[in-house]
Amino acid sequence: MTSTLDTIAARFSSRSFTGDPVPVDILQAIVTAGLHAPSAMNRQPWRLIVISKKEEVDAIGAVGLERLKDADPAGYERILGRGGKLLYDAPAMIVVALAPQPGAFSADLDGGILTSHLLLAARDLGVDSCTVGLAGFAFADETLKTKYIPAGFEFGIAVLLGYATAPGTGHAIDESKVIWA
Repeated sequence: MTSTLDTIAARFSSRSFTGDPVPVDILQAIVTAGLHAPSAMNRQPWRLIVISKKEEVDAIGAVGLERLKDADPAGYERILGRGGKLLYDAPAMIVVALAPQPGAFSADLDGGILTSHLLLAARDLGVDSCTVGLAGFAFADETLKTKYIPAGFEFGIAVLLGYATAPGTGHAIDESKVIWA
């Protein structure tokens, strides 16, 4: 196991996966790490939908890509330039579904914290990942939404999980983004 700071520095977004399956016990450990995420007043406004069959992830990606084609032609072309797969041949995906929160509480913020836990746990366990907001195009399809997203919840973000086809490195940090007061 590596230190937390090493894990944070090493995490990268993989946009090309081998397709090799992620063992169920590893997926369970990643999910458990996500469930440890803090949330406003401990409301935990999320549901995690774990999709561990590559064929299912591929089918969801195909629906999303088709919807993206009409909604965002430039985005569609960009995905085609990256191999033509919305979900990059990932063998597993965790969909973070969020329940809208009243008043000042933010399900989006809570979902972001949870997503960071998922990403860092994956990296620590030797699994590569990528967050994919564009998966929302797939879950805008009523059939997929009904099948995967629980009633009263909305698509928040998707986390792709698998093993990268090539090693990656964490992104370069920009210290100029920090203001010391």
